[in-house]
Amino acid sequence: MVLGQKWKPRVEENFLKEEGIEEEKTSQYLQLSKKRENKNKLMKSKILALSKNEEFKNLLKKKKVSNKYVTIFFGNLDNKNNKNLNISFVAKKKLGNAVKRNKIKRRLRQIVNEAVKKISVKFNFSYLVIAKPTMLSKDYTNIKETLFQDLEKIR
Repeated sequence: MVLGQKWKPRVEENFLKEEGIEEEKTSQYLQLSKKRENKNKLMKSKILALSKNEEFKNLLKKKKVSNKYVTIFFGNLDNKNNKNLNISFVAKKKLGNAVKRNKIKRRLRQIVNEAVKKISVKFNFSYLVIAKPTMLSKDYTNIKETLFQDLEKIR
């Protein structure tokens, strides 16, 4: 059973008091748990996928940047939350079976997570990243460098 976040500290505090643990240790434990929660909040990425067919169609009409690994369509969308990064990754069936396509999408997601931390990516834009067949044969670092360059161009 998972308790709500607001009840969790109270339950932990009551448990520790019932067990007879001193108040100092209780307060230290609660401080550590709060630090962990704050750290987890910072580590979560602010990436959301595009959901509606209209969003994809609108982005395909907007600007694009292309390289040998991916094509990135980007632009402003209406009714978009600027606190989150709207980005979707597309790997066509032509690229291979589900395992290969998922590998490509995992790589792209990881690169974008790193880019959000290192580069100031525009959160008011929405992005559509379409993978090309060369993604499978090339090294991760090469793909990462070229994608970083393209994201800096968009900036």
